[in-house]
Amino acid sequence: MLGKQKHTNQVGMFTSLSDQLDQKHPLYILANRINWQLFEDAFSKHYSDKMGAPSKPIRLMVSLLILKQVRNLSDESLVEQWSENVYYQYLGGEQFYLPSPPCSSTEFVAFRKRIGEEGMTLILQESIHLNRKEGDDNFGKTISIDTTVQEKNITYPTDDKLYKKVIKNCVLIAAKEDVVLHQTYAKELKRLSFQQRFKKRKNGFRLARKASKRVKTIAGRVVRDLERKLTPSMLLLHGSNIELYKKVLSQKREDKNKIYSLCEPDVKCYAKGKEHKKFEFGSKVSIATCQQTGIIVGALNFTETLHDSKTLPLALEQVKQLTTVTPEEVFADRGYVGKTSHEQTKIYTPKPNPSISIEQRKKHSKRAAIEPIIGHLKSDHRMNRNFLKGIAGDTINVLLAAAAFNFKRVMNLWKKEAIISWKLIYNFIINIYWPFYAQKLKSTF
Repeated sequence: MLGKQKHTNQVGMFTSLSDQLDQKHPLYILANRINWQLFEDAFSKHYSDKMGAPSKPIRLMVSLLILKQVRNLSDESLVEQWSENVYYQYLGGEQFYLPSPPCSSTEFVAFRKRIGEEGMTLILQESIHLNRKEGDDNFGKTISIDTTVQEKNITYPTDDKLYKKVIKNCVLIAAKEDVVLHQTYAKELKRLSFQQRFKKRKNGFRLARKASKRVKTIAGRVVRDLERKLTPSMLLLHGSNIELYKKVLSQKREDKNKIYSLCEPDVKCYAKGKEHKKFEFGSKVSIATCQQTGIIVGALNFTETLHDSKTLPLALEQVKQLTTVTPEEVFADRGYVGKTSHEQTKIYTPKPNPSISIEQRKKHSKRAAIEPIIGHLKSDHRMNRNFLKGIAGDTINVLLAAAAFNFKRVMNLWKKEAIISWKLIYNFIINIYWPFYAQKLKSTF
């Protein structure tokens, strides 16, 4: 059931937050600039009007999603800080201070799943609208585009780790279903782990290699033993997991679409060639920014290891959907070599060209500005390591990170405007008002 925002017209000694807070604070301005009714109309269809307990207000949940990414907080930390920060509460639609938490941290998961990718796209679209100036005809006509990897919150994958997790999970399934396995190999696995740990000792590498082969053999035995002893109804319940374990045991080094994590089987490996990090495990992300302003006008997640040039059509389609503007020029790095145009959009990549114009050379230079934007998305807005589950979690995290960057950008602009206004007042007092006032004082005495 859809819950409604509570509004009280309390008067007297307790004034509302809107009267007490600094009206030049960026969060205060943001609370009054965002079109909250847009989210109310779009998300109310996900709730029932008749059945169930009243939900948390939609504005409250959307504001919490925005604050989580803007302030780079976990679900638990945000819930704790919300009861301590009156600006957070005002952004969520509260008119009076509440000392209690707004909701439990697990309610974020349900709300994110409820609104899905469509809702996150709407939040990103609103962040672009806030940054867009009225009458700017060149907005979105020239964009920069680049790809990066959003790493998943998984341990660094190795075959030994996967085999041991397969054995552990099989033992847990057997215990849950009251199935007695022929052997769990607990003591032998402990001894093998000891041999693998000291592989740099004398003759240690030979023993470690032999131990790794033995771990794989044990994993295969346990999986086959469990599969034999499960009933048909149990196999229907755990069949997908057992097939996943079989795929892990059968995959080779040269295979494609390998499994790198049992809890996140859709994770892909990307060889980036960086000196400090040669491989990254997660999903590919395409980021598009407006060259004139640096506003993120596109953020798209890909679950396949595509070449950069093959991500362009979908990325340009998303930019058109979010901004209602068809980009005329796209500037990309050499990873996009292979495409020179897409429909009405021209694609430029750097290459030796003595007849290039000065204007185009400047646009190629401006393309490099997307690199620090990607860095800020990763370090400041939770895109460095994605903690959300599955492919849907990858997409949601990317869209929210891009929206948070745009919200942060416009908040920083409001800060600068406040500083400039104070400087103008100070200059007026020092340069105009004070000399006139001092001269008037002299004339009176």
